[in-house]
Amino acid sequence: MYQNSSVLMAEGGNSLKGRLELSHVEAKMIRKFESRQVKTGGFSFGSNRVSFLTFTVLLSCALLLVFAGCESPEMKAAEAERVRKLPIEARKAQLQQSLESRFENPVAHFELAQLYHSEGSWSKAEYHYNIAMSFDPANADAKASMVKLFLDSGDTAKAKNYAGTYVNQANSSDIESLRLAMAFEKQQLDEYALTCYQQALNLAPESAKINKQMAYYYLGKDDKDRAKEYFVRSFQLDPRQPEVAGELGRLGVEVKIPSQAGTGAKDEMAQPPAEKKLQMVMRHGRVQFEPVDNTSEKKE
Repeated sequence: MYQNSSVLMAEGGNSLKGRLELSHVEAKMIRKFESRQVKTGGFSFGSNRVSFLTFTVLLSCALLLVFAGCESPEMKAAEAERVRKLPIEARKAQLQQSLESRFENPVAHFELAQLYHSEGSWSKAEYHYNIAMSFDPANADAKASMVKLFLDSGDTAKAKNYAGTYVNQANSSDIESLRLAMAFEKQQLDEYALTCYQQALNLAPESAKINKQMAYYYLGKDDKDRAKEYFVRSFQLDPRQPEVAGELGRLGVEVKIPSQAGTGAKDEMAQPPAEKKLQMVMRHGRVQFEPVDNTSEKKE
C-alpha cells in the first residue's frame, strides 16, 4: 500500500513537472512570436500575419476590381470603339491576350474570327466562329458570318448546308428566327434573311415587332409598297410606335392616333390605347387610321 502511494506521488510529481515545463515552453513561444511581430511591423488577422507590402497589394487589387466593375456602359462603349480603331495586328494581339486570361469569351472569339475573315484566313476564322458558337449557341451574328465565310471562300454547297441547319434550329422560336433574319440581312444574305423573316412571321403573325422589321427590310430594298403594307400591319397591332408612325407619314399614310377621352370613366381610362380597334379609311384621297365606330353594333 505504501509502495503504491509512493508510486502515485512520483507520477503526480512527474505530471506536474511536465505541465510546468509545457507552460514554460508555450510562454517562450508566445514571447518569441510577439517580439517578431513587433520587429516586422506586420498586421495580424486572426492567426495569420500579413506584411504591410502584401496588405497594400491586396487592397490595390480589390480597389481595381471595384472600379473596373463600376465602369459605365458609355465608358465600355468608348473603349470598344477605341479598340476597333486600332490596326488589325494590334487588335488581334489584344484579343489573343484577352483569350489567354479568359478563353471562354464568345465576343473575343467572334471579333477575332471577323479579323481573320477579313484577311482571308478561312480556317482560322472558321475555328474562332465555331468556338464563339460553342460558348454562345444562340449567337446569330456568328451563324450568319459563318455562312458568309463559306460563300467568300467559294464553298457554296457548305454555305447552303450550314444556312439550312441554322434556319431549322430556329424554326420553333419567332425570336430566334427574327434575330437570325436580322443577322443574315446584316451580312447581305437576302435569300436567307427573307426565309427567316417569313418563318418568324408564320410563328407570330400578330407580332408588331416582326411586322415592323419586315417593313424595314423591304424599305431597305426600296420596295415601298411592301414596306407600307407591313408598317400598316405593325401599327394596327400596336399604335404606340412613333417611329412607325413617322415612316408611314413619309410613305404618304396619314396616321391618326386615337386620343384617350378624359370623361372620368374608370374603365375607359384604364384601357390601354393598343386595345382600341383601328380601321384604315380613305379621306380626301389619303389613307388614315380611325377608331372603329361600334355604335351600330351596340344598337343591334
